[in-house]
Amino acid sequence: MDDGLMENFFGLLKTEMFYDQEYKYHSLQELTQAIKEYIEYYNEERIKSRLKGLTPKEYRNQASINPVF
Repeated sequence: MDDGLMENFFGLLKTEMFYDQEYKYHSLQELTQAIKEYIEYYNEERIKSRLKGLTPKEYRNQASINPVF
């Protein structure tokens, strides 16, 4: 089974919040909190081209207003 979606997500996570910032986190707790915040950002606020330039939250709201049947 190909896990391309998760590989893509973790690649983005490492690129956007970890590379060149390795020394920013002084404890496992700080890193864990930063990852939780990134996941929330990714799922709620990060603009995605495959969602027509909308954030996931905007896309879900638009879909609930204009459902496709």
